[in-house]
Amino acid sequence: MMLRTCQVLYSQTGTPTRGWQPLSFDGGAFHLKGTGELMRALLVLRLCAWPPLVTHGLALQAWSQRLLGSRLSGALLRSSIYGQFVAGETAEEVRGCVQQLQTLSLRPLLAVPTEEEPDSTVKTGEAWYEGNLRAMLRCVELSRSLLKTSAPTGNILMQLKLTALTSTWLCKVLTSWIRRPEASLELSPERLAEAMDSGQHAQAQHVRLLVDAEYTSLNPALSLLVATLALRWNSSREDGPWVWNTYQAYLKDTHERLRRDAEAAERAGLAFGVKLVRGAYLDTEREMARLQGTTDPTQPDYEAASQSYRRCLELMLTHVSHRGPMCRLMVASHNEESVHQATKRMWELGIPLDGPVSFGQLLGMSDHVSLALGQAGYAVYKSIPYGSLEEVIPYLIRRAQENQSVLRGARREWELLSQELRQRLLGRGLRAPC
Repeated sequence: MMLRTCQVLYSQTGTPTRGWQPLSFDGGAFHLKGTGELMRALLVLRLCAWPPLVTHGLALQAWSQRLLGSRLSGALLRSSIYGQFVAGETAEEVRGCVQQLQTLSLRPLLAVPTEEEPDSTVKTGEAWYEGNLRAMLRCVELSRSLLKTSAPTGNILMQLKLTALTSTWLCKVLTSWIRRPEASLELSPERLAEAMDSGQHAQAQHVRLLVDAEYTSLNPALSLLVATLALRWNSSREDGPWVWNTYQAYLKDTHERLRRDAEAAERAGLAFGVKLVRGAYLDTEREMARLQGTTDPTQPDYEAASQSYRRCLELMLTHVSHRGPMCRLMVASHNEESVHQATKRMWELGIPLDGPVSFGQLLGMSDHVSLALGQAGYAVYKSIPYGSLEEVIPYLIRRAQENQSVLRGARREWELLSQELRQRLLGRGLRAPC
């Protein structure tokens, strides 16, 4: 089977570039998945690409509960959307999901599904933030326990959403201060670091934190907090970056900010960790700019956003090749072209497959990309939310609303899933257990 896997993962067409051969994302690695998994993926991804379902998801969930009852409605969700995109509710369910991923040469990137609701006194009060903090600490411990026997300590990663721990209102106020001309002296990372009493539980557990980017009205504040933590935890004596920031390539200023931050970290002798994404808030950012009468911060079209991603990727890979493990990058993309660019440049720059560069996709999406990368020896992470139906479904629906372009672009994955299922129904191809 391993020989068969290697044969289907690499393209046999085209001229190699000095020995480099592009990975083939033709779904050949789908034979590693069970028939039931493939059928569920095909159904769920098709449903999620239907705009009314995503737009009115919360209302449809409430209607389903009233019509079918909580038990039947919950069972349908668990066997479909929840089962496709969520690891489970209990630690044992999460562990089972992670073990299955590990058999496919994939790694977990756990995410606590928290979602602030500005108009809710329950989900903006101090008790809610304290509860989120406890959930984050448990996530650190769970991340460590899942991989403590099978992975080097430097490879354990976890997502962190800072607005789960501090209010969006406070972040907006802080952002308005940062944008003042005199703010560089008043709100520098150095001054904040002096005032911050930060013991990092994650570092003690050998877990690296990847901080999510959010809206442009919040990101300057979030980046300031990350820079402050980096001064303490990303020093050269601390074994590489423990706190990473996320950069959204669909914003016009991302390449310049990334260049500036990477150079500043190098001058300061700090390790630098980056998760590079295209970004999920495009439509919302444009609408907010229109309503507020401000300049649209986003790239004008898809090709411009892709060009921005390519430039940012080239910048970071160059830094990685120069700084080694002091600079780490996650190529968080479902785009095949971006992944091809990354793997090709890694080969040209001599960056090892399982080194300071990793790849990331959402659990339940772009498995044809993830599986091909993992089986070829690259470090691949699946972003994995976990928790109860009540916690996770609203989170999933909001993420789907933010990622509608990605979901609509899953047509190639549907076609590959359909192709694999047809081959199995006709009795051809290798089969994994159902």
